[in-house]
Amino acid sequence: MKKLTEKEKAVYEWQLDVPGFGEEGQERLKNSSVLISRCGGLGSVVAYELAAAGVGKLILAHGGNIVPSDLNRQLLMTDAALGTARIESVEKRLKELNPRLEIVAVGENINENNVKQLVEQADVIVDAAPLFEERFLMNREAVRQNKVLVDCAMYELEAQITTIVPGKSACLSCIYPEKPKAWKRRFPVFGAVSGTVACLGAMEAIKVLSNLGETLEGRLVTMDLRDMSFAEVQTERNLQCPVCGRK
Repeated sequence: MKKLTEKEKAVYEWQLDVPGFGEEGQERLKNSSVLISRCGGLGSVVAYELAAAGVGKLILAHGGNIVPSDLNRQLLMTDAALGTARIESVEKRLKELNPRLEIVAVGENINENNVKQLVEQADVIVDAAPLFEERFLMNREAVRQNKVLVDCAMYELEAQITTIVPGKSACLSCIYPEKPKAWKRRFPVFGAVSGTVACLGAMEAIKVLSNLGETLEGRLVTMDLRDMSFAEVQTERNLQCPVCGRK
């Protein structure tokens, strides 16, 4: 395991003081890798927080070029970079924050052709994709490879998050046997709502990687920021689930 340098101890000194974390937890982050599916309103903040926290390697999958409507929530994009590849802006901004960070930058979204190879590189996966097709792919591959998946989602002023541990907790297909009929690609969104659940997602990944605290395994937290209400639902595995039922 790679040890912390003196520079890293200086950068992370405030979080090293967190009880139950310390240098051992920081070294676990340094030697860990996280795959983030999409670096948009959710994934950009997840990636930024993990880079700031000292995760050693990020595998980032995000396709397309920057368009004006990205700028209200995709915080790793800039006005000056309009029309250029999103993944290039993502990599540049993260390296400015943490030049020690190893980045595998993939200029396409998660699909059947790349999901297996991308998941293989990661210790933990954070799913921040807006499309259920991508979320189901990530879930399926995470279960196949026995990788922890933090699933984050939002709509309008509502958001939800859970941590999926294959063989122990309900997977995404247990929670959503089918894609909701009303779901569509373009939906109302505030960047602050994306950022709220994204910070929770980053913290879940940090906890999983460093064995800190208690994760959302078996629990789905929902929130409505219109009235600042939060709720927790216990999730249960469907033993007949076609994805995880036999795990």
